[in-house]
Amino acid sequence: MKRKLALFLTAALAIGTLAGCGKEKEPIKIASKPMTEQYVLTEILGQLIENDLGVPVEITKGIGGGTTNIQPALLKGDFDLYPEYTGTSWMTVLKHEKEDDSDVLYENLQKEYNDMGLTWSGLYGFQNSYVLAVRKEAADTYGLETFSDLAAASENLIFGGNPDYMEREDGYPMICEAYGMNFKGTVDVDIALKYQAMANKEIDVTNAFTTDAQLAAADVKLLQDDKSLFATYYAGTVVRTDTLEKYPGLADTLEKLTGQISDDEMRNMNYQVEVESKDEKEVAKAFLIEKGLIKK
Repeated sequence: MKRKLALFLTAALAIGTLAGCGKEKEPIKIASKPMTEQYVLTEILGQLIENDLGVPVEITKGIGGGTTNIQPALLKGDFDLYPEYTGTSWMTVLKHEKEDDSDVLYENLQKEYNDMGLTWSGLYGFQNSYVLAVRKEAADTYGLETFSDLAAASENLIFGGNPDYMEREDGYPMICEAYGMNFKGTVDVDIALKYQAMANKEIDVTNAFTTDAQLAAADVKLLQDDKSLFATYYAGTVVRTDTLEKYPGLADTLEKLTGQISDDEMRNMNYQVEVESKDEKEVAKAFLIEKGLIKK
């Protein structure tokens, strides 16, 4: 009888220990917006966390509505963290007007997010902002470096953009008015065909994002927005503060990505997934190995 009781107590303790371990191993839940870049970033975050902390992660990719739906879900505790952009947080979440000084923006962003129980954990190094791309040949011919340079040469060039951008008040009409651009002609081009149209010399200039996958291979030049017309969209991690408290070491792990990803590197990873059809998990793993953040 005593032997049976002892065995029972031992088994009970073992089950209790396993249950406790299971509780400690509760997965960290990561969310992403519906775009390639975010799929890659969440894989980078997830693999790094699993490597450093030995904690499983649960990634939910492609949440419709992006920030609009992820932010409230994060506040509710449905997710623990996700990649976000400073300009989006500042203007879409906090409803502030554009702030041209990125340092001031980030400092105030951190304060207001802390008040919500959220933490901005560093910046990866790249930003996904609006920009204008010009055929390299045309940029060299007219010595184009800035939007103002483009304005001076615009009467010799053709602008091609997706219909939505051409019609939006904060799109083509805004840049033309702000910089005094007067292009020789304009063409509506499907968003997926813009860079092919440039390669065929059907258009000279188009709207782009700084980390567009196609830019990794296109023979184009990105111009500087010298009047700071567009907001800055530096990428970083937004994480629940109580999640940082729950998982010691998580803050240090997230900070390892600070300054690690350049615009070119993000473009290249997007290109590998979108154009070369590589799996984002493998692209993320290769990046982490190259940076020495995980071992093979």
